[in-house]
Amino acid sequence: MVKNSIPDTSNIIDKREYRKRRKALFNKHNDLIQKILDLPFDNKISWGTIVEENAEQYADKTAIMFEDTKLTYKDFNALVNRYTNYFLSLGLKKGDIVEVLLTNRTELLIIITATSKIGAISSLINTSLQGESLAYSINRTPGKFIIVGSELYNAFAEIKSALNLVDFEKYYLVQDRDIIPIPEGFIELSQVVNDIPDNNPPTTSSVKTMDSFAYVFTSGTTGFPKAAIRTHYGMVGAANSYGLLMAEMTHEDIVYIPLPFFHATALSVGWPAAFAGGASVAIGRKFSVRNFWDEIRKYDATIFTYVGEMCSYLMNQPPNLNDTNHRVRLIIGNGLRPEIWRDFKKRFNINFIGEFYGASEVPAIFVNLLNFDCTLGMCSSPYAIVKYDFQQEKAIRNENGFMERVNIGEVGLLLFESKGSTKFPGYVDKKATESKLFRDVFTKGDVWINTGDLIREQGCNHAQFFDRIGDTFRWKGHNVSTTEVEKIFNSYEQILISCVYGVKIPGTDGRAGMISIIPNTTEENFDFKALSKHLTKNMASYAIPIFLRFRTDLEQTSTLKLKKSKLKKEGFAFDNVSDHIYVMLPNNSEYTLLTKEIYEEIQDQNIKF
Repeated sequence: MVKNSIPDTSNIIDKREYRKRRKALFNKHNDLIQKILDLPFDNKISWGTIVEENAEQYADKTAIMFEDTKLTYKDFNALVNRYTNYFLSLGLKKGDIVEVLLTNRTELLIIITATSKIGAISSLINTSLQGESLAYSINRTPGKFIIVGSELYNAFAEIKSALNLVDFEKYYLVQDRDIIPIPEGFIELSQVVNDIPDNNPPTTSSVKTMDSFAYVFTSGTTGFPKAAIRTHYGMVGAANSYGLLMAEMTHEDIVYIPLPFFHATALSVGWPAAFAGGASVAIGRKFSVRNFWDEIRKYDATIFTYVGEMCSYLMNQPPNLNDTNHRVRLIIGNGLRPEIWRDFKKRFNINFIGEFYGASEVPAIFVNLLNFDCTLGMCSSPYAIVKYDFQQEKAIRNENGFMERVNIGEVGLLLFESKGSTKFPGYVDKKATESKLFRDVFTKGDVWINTGDLIREQGCNHAQFFDRIGDTFRWKGHNVSTTEVEKIFNSYEQILISCVYGVKIPGTDGRAGMISIIPNTTEENFDFKALSKHLTKNMASYAIPIFLRFRTDLEQTSTLKLKKSKLKKEGFAFDNVSDHIYVMLPNNSEYTLLTKEIYEEIQDQNIKF
């Protein structure tokens, strides 16, 4: 049996301190904790009911800030109702899908809430996608309407002919600050809702807690983007867990969200947490390391959402006298690296890091409710961290056919039990749903969700993130599907077959993409310029591999699956690899031959990716 990993006890949770903090939390919030536990059995609360209640309770308080505009809770709800009532007049009903392709702005939150009051589902398309990847995502969840922001119309127009649009009844455009002519066949949405009544629709009360709320596309661990189902339960649960229990949100708080709302951290954590206490959401159009703290001060934010890569970018900036010139008391997010955790808190004077762990498609979470350092927090749902074979890249089963839990300090594969309120809601694709499940894990008949993540057991119901496995890797705050990247490379005329995997670059979060290819031409005749155009047209920039390795063969398993373990281990190590490796350097769109000098600059972190 392969050893699980070298145990690390440097961040084990102290039992005495754990009991002390846990007792204080339960004494203060016992009723709220019980409410959260009872939520799956209530089934009357939905995102729409929260918004309508806030419109009464916090009527004149600011709900949304975006650039130089503000909306009160009363006005936000009224605008939502106009959209909802318009959609109802067109026959939109519970369970229908609306495709939404908009960047971060007020209209996006209005549209998502409007469809939710009917029980319809917003399919939130990743706005970074282009070409084939964009077409694939839209085709996965064919909707009754499609709503496109003017800022993304060109990207949509390029792939429209590749879409299965037979069942689409309406095409809507939502103008951004740069107005464009209304394209043929499109209706300007903001114009047609102007004269629609703004009363609360009768459908809100018919939407149940466990109903679907949105589709969020995730790379998952088995390849192509899948539409993960987000429920109203997830939104309401986050409002209580993150907003009231952890952040103790009030209407005096302002939550700055620079992350895209097609990602769960913004959609299902930051937004509901703010609305839980009548706080304001300050929408950032896009994260900018240069403008981040200026925006924090502009909105006077007290809380912000993050992903780990964002924190690393902020730490990499030169220290500034203004680093602590803000009112931020707490941050909520995931992926903050343990090695910079304490330095980040100290430099920016952040008292509480509300780290959490949760996959878009898994209805269970870890939350750092007790404010320990370097941890995902604790989990109230049934979970297990099981022994994992790092060479074979699979969970270990003992002689009886069952899996075993790791010891404290060890790393293993994280599983959640699929039952009750944490029953796996699955993907739109039922086949993909089944591939996510493990059966007969500890006893015959049990079912567990495979997260595809390696986690370190810290004791006291706490855990620490270690790494991601499977056919995805995380880079620039995004999950990158190796299968999707391989498909696009393999469609390039000079490539016979490719193999994509993630590799570590010193000083960066996650793993950078690396691809090994077998070309159908010589390396000297390979057209790198044409390849770059092909990639730029069909892929998001973060998904384009940083390193490209030429190979004459690629090892396969007996089932013809590409073997990646050895390639991952070799990485881009200049002295250990005889093949030529090329690198796409920062601010370049073409690959350059990796020389020893460039390799050493990367290792010394003089080249920043």
